[in-house]
Amino acid sequence: TWHLKKIPQIVKERTFSLDSPKFEAKTNLELNSVCGIECQRKLPVPSLSDLKNLLSYETVFENGTRTLTEVNVLGAVLDPAANTTTQRPLRKKRQVYGTDSRFSIYDKRFMTNFPFNTAVKISTGCSGILVSPKHVLTAAHCLHNGKDYVKGSKRLRVGLMKTKSRGNGRKRKGTSDGMPSFQWTRVKSTHIPKGWFKGVSGDIALDYDYAVLELKRPHKRKYMELGISPTIKMMPGSMIHFSGFDNDRSGQLVYRFCSISDESNDLFYQYCDAEPGSTGSGIYLRLKEPNKKKWKRKIIAVYSGHQWVDINGEQQDYNVAVRITPLKYAQICFWIHGNDENCTQG
Repeated sequence: TWHLKKIPQIVKERTFSLDSPKFEAKTNLELNSVCGIECQRKLPVPSLSDLKNLLSYETVFENGTRTLTEVNVLGAVLDPAANTTTQRPLRKKRQVYGTDSRFSIYDKRFMTNFPFNTAVKISTGCSGILVSPKHVLTAAHCLHNGKDYVKGSKRLRVGLMKTKSRGNGRKRKGTSDGMPSFQWTRVKSTHIPKGWFKGVSGDIALDYDYAVLELKRPHKRKYMELGISPTIKMMPGSMIHFSGFDNDRSGQLVYRFCSISDESNDLFYQYCDAEPGSTGSGIYLRLKEPNKKKWKRKIIAVYSGHQWVDINGEQQDYNVAVRITPLKYAQICFWIHGNDENCTQG
């Protein structure tokens, strides 16, 4: 069951103008030197002033101007056991090894209907998910490398799926069934939490690898609601689902589901088969609504991608996702609605 949680408040304090970014960073869909499972266990719990700094955010507008918004955090519960993780599993191989458990979605009835129609393509090479009539959730590193915005993010566009057909259901020459084409929409503004920037976190902090894009024009499709990420124990079979546009299956929507193996307060570690291109996909669960028989899907994490980390002097790899905690729910919800009145219960 989805459990309602009282959400902390993110309150806007001040907004400053910043210099326009250079937009010169290279897009890197695989990150190195990030804080892995062991490192996460040793992280101190952030103080209230740390949280205010980490959750302040930059906004970049379509014309290249940039602002920094400082926030206050009200009602946050600082958990002293924040970064404890479950028992470390036996190390498995991940990304795509051996049997590939991904599914390419070809059937137009599935592709253009919920939940698959919520998956979108980002023009920098990532995926994302529709979270409102005009907002998309994706990974921060699809747009910013910690120091500067990536090339191509100045004229950022989002591709919404449509199937290739032209009036009367006739197929165009040279197209195949089930290959989506995209209706591209310009992005009006982009929000990235300050916790993602190297100057603030000291190094790349995967905990803040998420961003919200505001589209120039609203779409009329069904989108997926945000949810608070439950612990592994509260998930049926600890199973998660996500769809994206993996690079090795060009032009195809790829769906997968798998179980989570380990968790910290802010991250899920799992072995879902995934290739670059699916980064930024919304990870969702299907749980029952409280006191109802209806099932509902909600986004509970953002897929950050395949990561290499230094563990005891050795490079090891895993697939990781950023959990939507009550604080992150409050921030993303504030970005979508522009106020916190609609964000009190998650």
